[in-house]
Amino acid sequence: MATASSLFLASPVATATRARARPTSSAASPARPSLRLRRPSPVVAAAVQAEHQPALAAAPKPPALPFRVGHGFDLHRLEPDLPLIIGGINIPHDRGCDAHSDGDVLLHCVVDAILGALGLPDIGQIFPDSDPRWKGADSSVFMREAVKLMHEAGYELGNLDATLILQKPKISPFKETIRSNLCDLLGADPSVVNLKAKTHEKVDSLGENRSIAAHTVVLLMRK
Repeated sequence: MATASSLFLASPVATATRARARPTSSAASPARPSLRLRRPSPVVAAAVQAEHQPALAAAPKPPALPFRVGHGFDLHRLEPDLPLIIGGINIPHDRGCDAHSDGDVLLHCVVDAILGALGLPDIGQIFPDSDPRWKGADSSVFMREAVKLMHEAGYELGNLDATLILQKPKISPFKETIRSNLCDLLGADPSVVNLKAKTHEKVDSLGENRSIAAHTVVLLMRK
């Protein structure tokens, strides 16, 4: 995420971190992470809600358009022995995203799409990687805040279309689990949330399993 001045007021906040320690070398192959759903710390979630209010209250309200469209994009470098989190789900793989937070490329670009549709600053400005509070943070915290801002602006999700781009691993075994968690975070019916996954035909860093990317388009409808 891009470094920029935070919208938050400075205050000490306990931030949930994920385990990113690299295992010590051994003759046996490293154990693959299990597929599991990640949940944010209530402390972090409460801090986000509390700290956003003063800054966003002073921001100009978006025009009451009947609908708004947003696009999000994110890319992260893949490194060995890190967890691979996609859509809040820990995916078994020998590489994971090297990032300040948990590196969830899908949730990051969904957040940016919602913020962009609302005409708000991007995720890198609201949750800058220069802020130690977001070191290893669960990206579902960012998602829930974006959804809250959407509802406060008087909009609801019309539909969402997301595309993951990665060479490995194959996403098809985990696709419905990821989509289900995405629907839960958005508070949306599965019929309006679409998820696709593409390889990069072994071209550049994406195709060489050195990075992962995602695009998201959202349509927000006036309530």
